[in-house]
Amino acid sequence: MADLDRIRWHCRRGLLELDIILDRFNRQHLAILAPDQLEQFKELLELDDNHLLDLILERESLAEARLQPMLQMLKAA
Repeated sequence: MADLDRIRWHCRRGLLELDIILDRFNRQHLAILAPDQLEQFKELLELDDNHLLDLILERESLAEARLQPMLQMLKAA
């Protein structure tokens, strides 16, 4: 549980739009993610705010194909 709390804290970003998307994703999906999905989500959270938001809004494309399913979940949230 402490790991999920750390992830939730890491989701607090500097961009309001990104905060809203991540908050919605957390409420809908975070507690039920499989361990590999959780690791992928944490990798996406390592990106800077603007880059992550650009990926979610499809202004940029994701170089890591293995992270694409998690990015799709974020987009759908």
